[in-house]
Amino acid sequence: MVYVVYFSSATDNTKRFVDKLGFENSRIPLRARDEFLHVNKPYVLIVPTYGGGNRKGAVPKQVIKFLNDETNREHCVGVISSGNTNFGEAYCIAGDIISAKLKVPHMYKFELLGTSDDVIKVREGLEKFWQRI
Repeated sequence: MVYVVYFSSATDNTKRFVDKLGFENSRIPLRARDEFLHVNKPYVLIVPTYGGGNRKGAVPKQVIKFLNDETNREHCVGVISSGNTNFGEAYCIAGDIISAKLKVPHMYKFELLGTSDDVIKVREGLEKFWQRI
C-alpha cells in the first residue's frame, strides 16, 4: 500500500496535491510545538522547495528536522518535489538535495499546485513503484 509523507506550509499547496492522490499519508508538522512525526514503514516524501531560487534554505527546516531522525530517514524510499519554475536552476532543488543525501530516487517534479496530469502521473508512478518494493 502506497504511503506518502509530506510537508506543506500554511498555504496548503502541497497538502492539496497529496489529497488528490488518494493515498494513505502523514503530514510533517508545521510548528515546533506540534507532535513530532515518527514513521516506521516505507514512504515517499513529497516536499516543496523553499528559498526563492537559492540552494541554501531550499529544504524546509521542518523536513530537515524530520529527516534528522534516523528511523524516519531509513524508511524513505523516494522523493517528489514541487517548486516554481521562476527559481530557474533551483526549480525543485529540495528534491535533488534530499535524493542525493538519502540516496533515493527523485521520482517526479511538479510546479506549485501541480496539474491534473501531474496527479495522474504521480498516482500511477507510485502504484507501479510500490509493486516493486
